Amino acid sequence: MASPGVVAAALAVAALAAFCGSDPLRWGSMVDFPGFEVYHVDLPSADEMPPHADAAERLRGAEVRFRGEVQGPESVAFDPRGRGPYTGVADGRVVVWDGARWDTFATTSPRWTDELCGGPKASPMEYLPNEHICGRPLGLRFDKRTGDLYIADAYFGLLKVGPEGGLATPLATEAEGVRLNFTNDLDLDDEGNVYFTDSSLHYQRRNFMQLVFSGDPSGRLLKYNPQTKETTVLHRNLQFPNGVSMSKDGSFFVFCEGSRGRLSRYWLKGEKAGTVDLFAILPGFPDNVRTNEKGEFWVAIHCRRSLYARLMSRHVKLRKFMLSLPIPAKYHYLMQIGGRLHAVIIKYSPEGEVLDILEDTKGEVVRAVSEVEEKDGKLWIGSVLMPFIAVFDYAKAS
Repeated sequence: MASPGVVAAALAVAALAAFCGSDPLRWGSMVDFPGFEVYHVDLPSADEMPPHADAAERLRGAEVRFRGEVQGPESVAFDPRGRGPYTGVADGRVVVWDGARWDTFATTSPRWTDELCGGPKASPMEYLPNEHICGRPLGLRFDKRTGDLYIADAYFGLLKVGPEGGLATPLATEAEGVRLNFTNDLDLDDEGNVYFTDSSLHYQRRNFMQLVFSGDPSGRLLKYNPQTKETTVLHRNLQFPNGVSMSKDGSFFVFCEGSRGRLSRYWLKGEKAGTVDLFAILPGFPDNVRTNEKGEFWVAIHCRRSLYARLMSRHVKLRKFMLSLPIPAKYHYLMQIGGRLHAVIIKYSPEGEVLDILEDTKGEVVRAVSEVEEKDGKLWIGSVLMPFIAVFDYAKAS
């Protein structure tokens, strides 16, 4: 017998189905994937997660910058000389702020043109039919020694471009004979090895919502060796692996597993080298993670999960039935997050202890956060779904 919560969720989604009919909206629906499968998602229980601890809703004090000038700026980076920010946007470019305007710094696709890819008009909230042709830069990292920018492009794999920019050079497009399908984020160690994620073998970035709903466990954690130019798989069968960030001492790195709401640790040195363990339980859908100068980790969480999301994670057959209805992915997503976009940012110690939580529970200023880069006491907040970058003066607010 289904619980009252499950019944309520079913009725809510059925009502959405009746309302939406078969009209296609942004992000498509699972109907676009006949024969799709869904998988159990082992979400943490409510008592395992960090509580709502930011009673002051401090993220509402963030300053929104560059509204409408950058579309879907997921990753925010500064070069070794402090210039920037640099960010990847929805039309396939990496752009840089020169102090007065945004300039094109790099592209990942040899076919990129303004006519084909939409230039600055491309919106992060709309389906772009040429995204797989134009590229979609996600994670960005500078090599502090050389000034080279490493790019995780969702469609073109792992790439590198020199300090002067231009067309990026592909470094890895496959691993162990399997093509990279959804390259997401990366980081480098002191020897120049690159650790990065391939979020799914079956869903590309333009269908990332369907990946969330299905719980597809085909994601991979990889390593690119610049000396041998080989790419190896370090860990597989992951559910939407995403952000990657090295520890300050280089003994391990952490990576997010989005569908499961976990931050895991991959050991590079010591007795545990080559093993993975749990670093932190997260309250929602994590995206990127970044290490600050103190060795602390800032984790960007799109939104907290709703009761509906928890119910659907456990009741696989019911979830598959709901997803088979002609409901646009947008509405499934809103059900997953309780009806509105709202940002959560958590800072962890190098040992995995919660140090701080910043929130905007109503999404009044900061929504669907994808990355947090700390620089000179300020948090530069990117979002793959928003047309701006938010800046929060953390040193002043703490």
